[in-house]
Amino acid sequence: MAEKSRARRRILKGYDKLAFGGVADAVRLMFWEEPDFEQIGQMDLFNIAEIKRPKGGGMEIKFFDRIKALQCMEALDGESENGPGGFYRALEAGARSFGKTEGE
Repeated sequence: MAEKSRARRRILKGYDKLAFGGVADAVRLMFWEEPDFEQIGQMDLFNIAEIKRPKGGGMEIKFFDRIKALQCMEALDGESENGPGGFYRALEAGARSFGKTEGE
């Protein structure tokens, strides 16, 4: 159980970093003509999903979706309130109500 809790905290920490992390290092990277790989290794680029350098020059950086990260955090938070079986209890309740006839 402690392992599950530790993994959950790590997941939430990652989503938190995606949702609220800074983009200053990514902006700095965009303005470098020839990036130094040693400096890149020290940058916080966690929330970058994709980097492209087209042949014509320039750079394109795509970030992970902050809203999706927040939604995942909310879903994990709701899961802890309802317990691990919350989804299954809701599914069973829905199936029971679906199976009832109009007269019941």
